[in-house]
Amino acid sequence: MELIANLALGFSAVATAEMLAICFLGVLMGTFIGVLPGIGPLAAVAMLLPVSFHLPAAAALVLLAGVYYGAEYGGSTAAILLNIPGTPSSAVTCLDGYPMAQQGRAGVALVLTAAASFAGGIFGVVVIALLAPALAGFALRFGPAEYFAVMVLGLVAATVVGGSGVVRGLMMVCLGLLLGTVGVDVSSGVTRFTAGIPELRDGIGLVVVAMGLFGVAEVIASARGGTRSHATQALGWRRLLPGPGDWRRFPGPALRGAGVGAFFGTLPGTGQTVASFIGYALEKRLSGRRARFGEGAVEGVVVPEAANNAAAQTAFIPTLTLGIPGSTTMALMLGALMIHGITPGPRLIAEHPALFWGLVVSFVFGNLFLLVLNIPLVGLWARLLRVPHGFLYPLVIVLICVGVYSLRLSLFDVWLTLGFGVLGYAMRLWRFEPAPLLIGFVLGPMMEEYFRRAMLLSRGDPIVFLERPGSAVLLGLAALLLVLAFGRVGRFLPFGRAGG
Repeated sequence: MELIANLALGFSAVATAEMLAICFLGVLMGTFIGVLPGIGPLAAVAMLLPVSFHLPAAAALVLLAGVYYGAEYGGSTAAILLNIPGTPSSAVTCLDGYPMAQQGRAGVALVLTAAASFAGGIFGVVVIALLAPALAGFALRFGPAEYFAVMVLGLVAATVVGGSGVVRGLMMVCLGLLLGTVGVDVSSGVTRFTAGIPELRDGIGLVVVAMGLFGVAEVIASARGGTRSHATQALGWRRLLPGPGDWRRFPGPALRGAGVGAFFGTLPGTGQTVASFIGYALEKRLSGRRARFGEGAVEGVVVPEAANNAAAQTAFIPTLTLGIPGSTTMALMLGALMIHGITPGPRLIAEHPALFWGLVVSFVFGNLFLLVLNIPLVGLWARLLRVPHGFLYPLVIVLICVGVYSLRLSLFDVWLTLGFGVLGYAMRLWRFEPAPLLIGFVLGPMMEEYFRRAMLLSRGDPIVFLERPGSAVLLGLAALLLVLAFGRVGRFLPFGRAGG
């Protein structure tokens, strides 16, 4: 009964013309950006972050969340029609989606991905509604030492899961932590690491870092990639409808993919890409049509889309209930909440129930909007892929600069964003992933605060982190991850390369 009452509260908070319009606008923009190769949900959320600051907290979160999972929906379109994943997690969809397009079944593949994305998204919403309150209740027992330890575990997980290597990941995390210390220390009032630049006294803005590393860097990388040929296959209504045999193969893979995605979405640092690959590999092993995978199998399209959209929803669980980003994009959500004066963590559900349950209910409306948008507008999204990128990329850069400037009316922030963009592109050339840097930048100030609280309560004795069972277990898990990642055993686990 309590769950029904909570959902009713969320429905009353979201079921207004204004909130539904914001939700619809978010998923529409997310789908639009997800269709375009090379931009992705992270850059999309970064570009719209300044807009969200002018909205109430609940509306801002609904908008950014809609952009986030809307982009996951849209990423499959380019994967199927062009063999170019619109988002990293839709790379798996290329394996069977593009062969289906070559067989003249592009419309069928697009409809099946929309249905699988909807199924995965709704499954993820159910998991959030059931699991998040219980996890928040457990986390209410945490003190400063446990909070510090869980943030260390989140940073280590984000480091070792990355594909660029553990050493490079640790370097990026440390750089993010250092950038987070720039500005005036809240406790002592001392100015730190500003190099005498007055504009840095308030610190480096989250929007500046995110837009630079992901928005500007993505545009530079995509522009240097050149123009690719586009698919021009006709997508009439007759070509869109899957046959009875296609629908018979849909339920099992959709359910298994959603289950895998929901599990990996709740683990900080894994995300949709890991969920999609593991879901595809598991389905290939279980399927009786294993030989068809890679040649246009329906299951090979359904599983990754259900997995990545379920993971996109459940990534909100650790972000909202523990204050630990479930993915890189969730780090931006975390920052948006903090800017609105809301502290993510186990008290969020108790202190802001309308915001939390309103967001959960908005996921249901958003997924319904996406299902309606994706099937009738398939032809429009396909035509959008033919827009020359020479017109698109300058527009994106202009929007980024305007968004950054609108926050503090500072040209310094604009130049700093472009500088981070160049840095982000250079990092890609040298195989340094920007994601750990951003997570370290967001969690760094919070880690420092909880570390100081724990040390004050223990009168300066660092043994407190080992004396408390919760923090000792969490720090032990973080140490174990690092040992496995650096050791020979780590080569056989999905942590990326052990070396740098």
